[in-house]
Amino acid sequence: MKVLHKNQSEKHENSTTCIAYEYPLGDKDINGAVIELSGRYPDEGRVINHKCKELAYIIKGSGRVVVESDEVKLRPGSLILFEPGERYFWEGNLVMFVPCTPAWYPEQHEEVS
Repeated sequence: MKVLHKNQSEKHENSTTCIAYEYPLGDKDINGAVIELSGRYPDEGRVINHKCKELAYIIKGSGRVVVESDEVKLRPGSLILFEPGERYFWEGNLVMFVPCTPAWYPEQHEEVS
């Protein structure tokens, strides 16, 4: 078993509107982060995870996610699964828990137009 508390998380400011608190489990198969969104991410275009499946559970707030050409409204309790290679962007004021498998790493993540 591994237990981490918020004071052990690593803060990453992905943009002025997206802050991630990553919980460093040291496990290559899965990791998790709490993400606070206050606007659009990315600022322009979309993002892709080339290797990781990303699950997002909305804890509080509201907004939307646009995946490829599908727009989904988000509210507390919404759960989204992104498959590797899907292009998407977020918009809104949200707090969400996001685990990834295999564990998320920057080299497999890309911002695209």
